[in-house]
Amino acid sequence: MRISLIAALVLIVASPSEAGLFKGVRQSDLDAWVGIPVEALDTHSIFITMKLVRTVTDSGIEIRNYVNSEDVSRCFGNGFISGQGGFVSGSQFTRCSANKITCNNIFYIKDRKVLEYAPTGRCFTDKRARPEARYSKLLNP
Repeated sequence: MRISLIAALVLIVASPSEAGLFKGVRQSDLDAWVGIPVEALDTHSIFITMKLVRTVTDSGIEIRNYVNSEDVSRCFGNGFISGQGGFVSGSQFTRCSANKITCNNIFYIKDRKVLEYAPTGRCFTDKRARPEARYSKLLNP
């Protein structure tokens, strides 16, 4: 029983990145967006599924934040049942925790071109985060 409690505490305390649940952000994926027309972002199959928060600075730089978040909860339990003289008693200990894991996919845009892609928070990138060829096909059918 003591080993089970220690294992549960280790899982609760360990950060998701230490547990290998999160990959990293690759600079090559970020660099792939520099100079790309904003139409590539407007038609991207992943980013169009996320909540968009858009602001514009006084100097005309558009800032788009494609928010990717998920509520995560975990519960751990340990039960005990004993019987004696025809009576059975049981007890259960359960511990739950909840977190919101969020990646803010922030794009800086000027003159309809991406200046920078700066993901912030619990983010990872791979080839799916790069510009897709779809935007040029849609512009030139």
